[in-house]
Amino acid sequence: MSHKGGHGSKSIDLQLFEVNAKAVVRDYYVEPRIVLEVQGSKAVVQVFEGTDGIDNRHTHCEFTGDVLKMPISEEMLGRAFNGSGKAIDGGPPVVAEDYLDIQGQPINPSCRDYPKEMIQTGISAIDVMNSIARGQKIPLFSAAGLPHNEIAAQICRQAGLVQRKDVMDSHQDNFAIVFGAMGVNMETARFFRNDFEEVPCLYHIGCMQNTALFMNLANDPTIERIITPRLALTTAEYLAYERDLHVLVILTDMSSYADALREVSAAREEVPGRRGYPGSITQLPILTMPNDDITHPIPDLTGYITEGQIYVDRQLHNRQIFPPINVLPSLSRLMKSAIGDGMTRDDHSAVSNQLYASYATGKDVQAMKAVVGEEALSMEDHLYLKFTDKFEAKFIAQGPYQSRDIFESLDLAWSLFRAFPKELLKKIPKKHLDTFYARRTQVREDFHQEETSSTP
Repeated sequence: MSHKGGHGSKSIDLQLFEVNAKAVVRDYYVEPRIVLEVQGSKAVVQVFEGTDGIDNRHTHCEFTGDVLKMPISEEMLGRAFNGSGKAIDGGPPVVAEDYLDIQGQPINPSCRDYPKEMIQTGISAIDVMNSIARGQKIPLFSAAGLPHNEIAAQICRQAGLVQRKDVMDSHQDNFAIVFGAMGVNMETARFFRNDFEEVPCLYHIGCMQNTALFMNLANDPTIERIITPRLALTTAEYLAYERDLHVLVILTDMSSYADALREVSAAREEVPGRRGYPGSITQLPILTMPNDDITHPIPDLTGYITEGQIYVDRQLHNRQIFPPINVLPSLSRLMKSAIGDGMTRDDHSAVSNQLYASYATGKDVQAMKAVVGEEALSMEDHLYLKFTDKFEAKFIAQGPYQSRDIFESLDLAWSLFRAFPKELLKKIPKKHLDTFYARRTQVREDFHQEETSSTP
């Protein structure tokens, strides 16, 4: 939409991409709007909610003299909003405690504190092998037809702080979730709403009381998807920096957001990730890779501005393993600073390294078996094959409503390690072997008995 100044119009200093305006259509106000460009007496205004019903002969714009701001309040937790921030749950409008610029503020990277705490998702493949630190940005790479929505909902139900006795903020009252959905269909939107409102969570009866939900539907204006993640992040910033909460932000689908940017030719790379404040913001954006292509520009460029990735695998999904997380291409670059003694457990790093090594060796043995046959494999190779099957069936796989805390997941990993003699556990220091390997030795015997009974 363009606007041309008329007789008696005043010169207004406008800041590109940030100045708020509102369209007036015969006394009917439609907002929000953002001024994209000003040239002389003309201004280009970006319309977020679509232009249907706007008659350009009877429409004019009024500049508010301020940037686009949203009303913000801690009471937004437990509420559902559309992609423009309007309540859609039948409740009253938000009583604002403050009005914040949705574009955020420039930050000084040198003032950030390095993250040293962990967000627990309740999913073993993530918590043990790709631990998420508070303040981290780590995307979930998925593709069409894979259960990334179910994984996102499960993380919402189960996510929380690692329960420790030596810190005050480990109570779940200090944890919140901001969920932003962009371009989802009605079925997906209904799934999220019902799941958050009706299914009991790990720490709460119903996730909604701990969640602020922003929903941009597929039939909503495409351009609205540009501000949906900004509204979600602004809400998260307020909860973290003003209310001292630890906030997990889940955004799906970032590919829809990227397509919206391309559609309006206004790509703006903004990925807030402030640290060093009383609270923290942890981002878990979800994006679908076109044609399962991880080299597509969207996932490829995302990898440069995030601290790792979690990879959802189609082959595991086809084998009915849920969640189908392939740990080998997955990575959390900040994991090392969020785990260990005083944060999770002192054997965490060694257990993760050994799981990676054993699983990678097992996959190599599977490939070799397809070439030379099972008869040519050594006894050690057979151990790795059995470990790989057990690892996928017992460790990676877990029910969508099954939550394991980090200590349960570590104990589960040790139950798998006991199938190996100590000499093959080369990634684990002797002190950890002495402490954990001897526990519940019956597990190793049961493991071998089960495999023996299944051998023809």
